[in-house]
Order: sequence, then C-alpha cells, then structure tokens
Amino acid sequence: MVLIIVIILALGGIFYIQAFNKLNDLKTKLEEAENIIDENLRLKYDALIRLSNSLKKLMKDNKNYFKEYEKLKDMNISNFDMDRKLNEGLTLILKVQEDLNLEDDEDINKELENIKRLDEKLTATKNYYNKNTSLENAIVRKFPTNIIAKIHKFKVKLFFDGKDMDDEIIDDFKM
Repeated sequence: MVLIIVIILALGGIFYIQAFNKLNDLKTKLEEAENIIDENLRLKYDALIRLSNSLKKLMKDNKNYFKEYEKLKDMNISNFDMDRKLNEGLTLILKVQEDLNLEDDEDINKELENIKRLDEKLTATKNYYNKNTSLENAIVRKFPTNIIAKIHKFKVKLFFDGKDMDDEIIDDFKM
C-alpha cells in the first residue's frame, strides 16, 4: 500500500515538473520573440527616419509629412500599435517616392530593401510568437495543468495583435 502511494506521488511529481518546465520553456520562447520584435521595430523605425530625411531633402515644399512618425519613439504604445504606425509611415514614404518619381534612386531603394528584410523577420517572429502564445494558453486553460499554471501565476496571454479570444468583443480586428 505504501509503495502504491509512493509511486502515485512520484508520477504526480514527474507530471508536475514536466508541465512546469513546458510552461517555462514557452515563457522563454515568448520573451525571446518579444525581444526580437522590439529590436526589429527599432531598426525599422530608424530606417524609416533615414528614408524620411532623404525624401525631405528632395522635396521642394518645406512641409514635414513625417512629423507624426518621428515622434513614435517617444510615445508609450504597444509593439502592435508601433508596427501599425510604422507600416502607415512606410506607405506614406512609398507614396512620396512615387510622387517624386524616385523609383530609381539607389539609396532609397537600398533602404527600402532593408525594410523589406526587417518586415520578413517581423512577420516570421510574430507568427512564432502567436504560435507559442497559443500553446501556452492551451496549457494554462487545460486541467490539470491549469492548477500548476495558477500556482506559478501563469495567465492567458494575448496574441501579438492584442486580441483576446475569450472576450465578448467580436469586432476587435482592425486593419
């Protein structure tokens, strides 16, 4: 009888350790993905500022079309909102480039190619983040691993875009 209790406790302990380690592994993956996203957003911001400065020198009017985007670094916004604003800035830059007939400008195209590579990394990292968020959320929600998650204060995470799939809001997808 004592042997059976010891075996049950040992199996329970092994399960507990495996579940806890899986949660920590996913937490680490999410933190790494967040760091990569942060870094690439900073690099994209810097590239867009370099592009906007190049375009400002070539524009005949003295209007600063990029003023809103130059202040992004000082704003307290989420990575998702930063990504969205940077994409809006890139769209504006592409429009100005087209209006000024600068499609053949080597420096601008080089910077745009750099941004394209950064966007590819961002897309891959956001997909990786969302995949691991989904895996972690599944563990946090399921019994009996939800008990282990509660003990160690793991909570359901939002996806990169900030959507909460558990809330009542059905129109939280915005372009």
